[in-house]
Amino acid sequence: MRPSTASTVLYSRSGHRKDAAMINGAHAILYSDDADATRATLAKVLGTRPVDAGGGWLIFALPPAEIAAHPAEQGGRTEFYLLTDDVTATVTALQAEGIEIARPISDQGWGLLTAITLPGGVEFGLYQPQHPTAAQPLL
Repeated sequence: MRPSTASTVLYSRSGHRKDAAMINGAHAILYSDDADATRATLAKVLGTRPVDAGGGWLIFALPPAEIAAHPAEQGGRTEFYLLTDDVTATVTALQAEGIEIARPISDQGWGLLTAITLPGGVEFGLYQPQHPTAAQPLL
């Protein structure tokens, strides 16, 4: 699909450019020394049904997402967070499912932050934004 040459850029109801269909999603990979247990925990945390990409390699749907670029002192890094509207209620629900919370909720100014510890030592950020977000809710 060729980019539009019109001076007006059209956007869909979800906020995506109508002429930008080349990128249609994102794929994140978590490396774990206990992948089966990590997958089982992801099923509880995300509440989505996975697809089997073959050989038991499960891939889970994620909620709508957003991406930001922040300045760094030197070099770069990647961080991944799950967003929630109520981090306290989410932490309570996850703990009831036996999910380990890595640290207490802290107010960072831009959001209320904590993290989930997945089996295999993977830490997954979880936060309640206190700023506008670009992520669109599921309809």
